[in-house]
Amino acid sequence: MSTERMPNPAVLIPEAMEALMAVNRAVAGAGMDGRVLALSHLRASQINGCAPCVAGGVHQARQHGASAEQVHAVAAWRETPWFSDEERAALALTEAVTRLADHPDPVPDQVWDIAATYFDQKELAALLLTIAMTNAFNRLNAPTRQQAGAW
Repeated sequence: MSTERMPNPAVLIPEAMEALMAVNRAVAGAGMDGRVLALSHLRASQINGCAPCVAGGVHQARQHGASAEQVHAVAAWRETPWFSDEERAALALTEAVTRLADHPDPVPDQVWDIAATYFDQKELAALLLTIAMTNAFNRLNAPTRQQAGAW
């Protein structure tokens, strides 16, 4: 296990943490299904290898009603029966947005259009903000080697 290089940068700049948490509170109040947002957070964090966010995502997903099967299989959601079409659309969008540089068309119309059939614009905004915030926290935690369970 590697050791933490420094405290989380957002902790060192409290105003930054307050702003990040304000975005999270706004998203939580937007009316989007918390289970879908938590699964999205968990999947993006898995992709980015962010241990504290994966651990937090598991806890958050369970709090919002995700089954044990979903939590354990979110990395392989395409090959399992435990996700609704709506959840699959959110997870596909999460993967595309998290891996922007991996493809010439980072978020293909097919991925976007499927998500747009399940979510209205406000829900899509909440989902995109969740993905963006997750990626932001992942990019603060991973390079500074934040440890799961340390917060």
